[in-house]
Amino acid sequence: MTPPDDARETGTSEPATRVGERTVEAVVRPPVDGRDGDAVFARPAGATGSFDPPEQARPSSAPRSQPLPSPAQAAAFGRPVAVPGSFAGDRPPLPPRPVPPPPPEAVLRAFRAPAGQAGLQEPPGGRPGRRRTSAGPWWKPDARSDPWRDPHAPAGLTGPAVFEEESEQEGPVVVDRKGRRKLRLRDLSVRVAVLVALAVLLAGALGGGVGYLLTREASETPLLAPGTTLTETDEGITREPGSVSDIAETVTPAVVSIEVRIGDAGATGSGVVVDGANGYIVTNNHVISGADGVEGAEIRAVFSDGSGSSARIVGRDPASDIAVVKVERPGLVTASLGDSDDVVVGDPVVAIGSPLGLAGTVTSGIVSALDRPVRLAGEGSDTNAVISAVQTDAPINPGNSGGALVDATGAVIGINTAIASLGGGSVGLGFAIPIDTARTVAEQLIATGSAVHATLGVNTRSVTDGTRDGALVLNVEPNSPAADAGIQEQDVVIGVDDQPVGSSEELAVAVDAHAPGDVVTIELVRGGSSTTVQATLAQA
Repeated sequence: MTPPDDARETGTSEPATRVGERTVEAVVRPPVDGRDGDAVFARPAGATGSFDPPEQARPSSAPRSQPLPSPAQAAAFGRPVAVPGSFAGDRPPLPPRPVPPPPPEAVLRAFRAPAGQAGLQEPPGGRPGRRRTSAGPWWKPDARSDPWRDPHAPAGLTGPAVFEEESEQEGPVVVDRKGRRKLRLRDLSVRVAVLVALAVLLAGALGGGVGYLLTREASETPLLAPGTTLTETDEGITREPGSVSDIAETVTPAVVSIEVRIGDAGATGSGVVVDGANGYIVTNNHVISGADGVEGAEIRAVFSDGSGSSARIVGRDPASDIAVVKVERPGLVTASLGDSDDVVVGDPVVAIGSPLGLAGTVTSGIVSALDRPVRLAGEGSDTNAVISAVQTDAPINPGNSGGALVDATGAVIGINTAIASLGGGSVGLGFAIPIDTARTVAEQLIATGSAVHATLGVNTRSVTDGTRDGALVLNVEPNSPAADAGIQEQDVVIGVDDQPVGSSEELAVAVDAHAPGDVVTIELVRGGSSTTVQATLAQA
């Protein structure tokens, strides 16, 4: 296409530029009359329309066709063949929205419109008439304080909604909403009210008069009454033989208090007179052991009548916690010694002694257990004994040691020696040395000044494997009966002469029940198997 002739003018030419299918030659015109404005850039004469390229050169605005999805995409995201329409077609419909319950009657009565009207209530004081102003047809001067017209108006409190009350009932007896009959005083007549008031006044006056008359007639009696005598019963108290009072009356004179003084220190225990003719008294070793061999130490026996005598130590046996002292006083009451083998659990017993220094104290209980292995460790003494004790729930406290435990016949069946307690006081767990053991040891002490005991020659401690208990041998003394019998360390003794042994205390009691020279059968466990050995006991 060739441009018009008038478009070809002299000037500097620029290289031609191809635009689409058309070649355009740019011409730079020199300034005309010193100007380079409209004359330079004006549209050529006879040219109309735009200088844009032809319409076919413009990019098409029609929507492009989308590429088809691949088979993998169609398999992953395509609709199943058997599912037409929406995926939500088989879903259950949503449950209907619950209908709110009607408002309570009180709310309806407070906020509903008066009868014959609809919508909101009228504002307090009634709705004023319509007034138009020049500023606007819907504006009122009080709109700033009228919440019914302007939602941004300040709120104001008014009285509650008023509704008609139920019809007034005729009194004086009315029925409330719950059907109860009540008396309304404001409906009473003046005559009835006056009669009620007079009745109340009359009742008050009558009660006050009666009270005044009664108080005038009742005169006060004298504070003191010389010659007054109180009644007493003529029947005496029956004390049957075997009662606690009868036992106490019989045995208390044979029980003494033992007072030990070493310098400025002192201790108190109890004792039982076993030979009144010669002045022999049995007590515990831990009561008097602190004074043995100590210069200036004094032992004193105080009797039930309050008199006292100095006592000397005859002999002590730390292995049984038995000791004997002697006083030079003739004519003492001797206690009757019973037989501990005849005692059974549940027999009534009485403990007599001087607990906490209170001489002649009597407590009672029963035999709680027999042959109870108890290890004694007398504080401040050389006592380290294991006894086969008689257990009782008769209250025993510090100071009862060495006192008598007697049966219902008044016979001594044990020497009180120890208690089990968490705080040092009696909790119903007292222990006494059986009188058979005390008698045997006391006779030896009175005869020779010492007592003889048997020994096996082993040191043990209590063990258990969960099914069987025993005494584990910790060490064996050389040339002892245990060493001669072949007992070794780590053996567990479980029996002595067919008597079960479940602890080290039970082993000590079982051995002490025999005399030196006795042959005993020891059952023990070694290496998981049980075996028996013969041992000849030696003197301790």
